[in-house]
Amino acid sequence: MNTVPMTTTGLDKLKAELAELESRRPKLLQQLKEAREKGDLSENADYHAAREDLSSLESRINELRDKVSRAALVDKSRSRGDNVVFGATVKLLSLPGQDEEEYTLVGEGENDPLNGKILTTSPMGQALLTKRVGDEVEVPTPKGALKFKVLEIRYQ
Repeated sequence: MNTVPMTTTGLDKLKAELAELESRRPKLLQQLKEAREKGDLSENADYHAAREDLSSLESRINELRDKVSRAALVDKSRSRGDNVVFGATVKLLSLPGQDEEEYTLVGEGENDPLNGKILTTSPMGQALLTKRVGDEVEVPTPKGALKFKVLEIRYQ
């Protein structure tokens, strides 16, 4: 069983989302029951919508339960050193474009790609792990590999 690295903050967010979704389940079950009681299920749009909503909810609940059960808490305050590890903020120079980008490697529940917070399990996160300042990084994408040079590694 693979562990899922995350901070206490990330784990708390996942647990809160799980609790919220589990609290919605009884209402959806009631909606499904009421829709079923309306008769012919083959042409009952309410029934099909409720069933689809319940299925989506159950899938997300199962996904969250799995992640929570495999959580491996990481103390970011202990992260230091010359290598990129969980919790690092990495400044990169894109090659050959020469644009600078910055990413922080985070765990489940804390990812926010639009604000530069990426999962350690993402392709970019995986490519950055263990790199040092000056290393070149190749990130596979469907349109071909992207290349970067590590300019700076910080821990906050």
